[in-house]
Amino acid sequence: MRILVVEDDNRVAEALSGALRRNGYEVQRAASAAQALSAPPVDLVLLDLGLPDRDGIEVCRELRARGGVPVIAVTARGGEPDRVRGLRSGADDYVVKPFGTAELLARIEAVLRRSMGQRAHEDRLLTLDGLEIDLARRTVAVDGKPVPLTRKEYDVLAVLVRAGGAAVARDRILVEVWQSTYDGMSRTLDVHVATLRGKLGRTGCLVRTVRGFGYRIAVADAAASDTAPPPAAAGC
Repeated sequence: MRILVVEDDNRVAEALSGALRRNGYEVQRAASAAQALSAPPVDLVLLDLGLPDRDGIEVCRELRARGGVPVIAVTARGGEPDRVRGLRSGADDYVVKPFGTAELLARIEAVLRRSMGQRAHEDRLLTLDGLEIDLARRTVAVDGKPVPLTRKEYDVLAVLVRAGGAAVARDRILVEVWQSTYDGMSRTLDVHVATLRGKLGRTGCLVRTVRGFGYRIAVADAAASDTAPPPAAAGC
């Protein structure tokens, strides 16, 4: 997923960009309205409303008018009138500085999830070497046979699928699925992944461990291989 960070403060922009990259996102940077409006297409825009060359509200309206890209306003303007004005300009969400990284990542995922929900059904159906995941119906099947996942198991898998093959940090998964980054939840995540792999059987190793970071769904690996992945194992 590609995110455009529109922020004229270099310190803030670098910290924000670094956090996003560590959580599996591709990041582009713009320091002005002109740069933001001339940037290549992205999946989401984080837009500072206090830009040096133009009102961020106007930029938000123009971005949405061009192609409906999701926009999250990130700003120090925290008053209710500012929030209302930002949302009415077309922003999908409004985050007030200072904010926590976990909260921002959860909001990004929520906005991207809503954006994906507006796409055609075929964009919400993923098939990988016999594993079929329907994000619209919240169903999973292997070789045409339904796989009975718990809600949390499905939610973990959906977070990885929506990342499109990019590595997803453990903290991000915990926030999305359990709304928590408590250290004790990390073991719970590992147990759910192990159970998920077992239920997926021969396709279980499509859920790959990124050692010291988190997990990813092996989209590119499956597409490049004509053979079935190895049986699910602890070393996936």
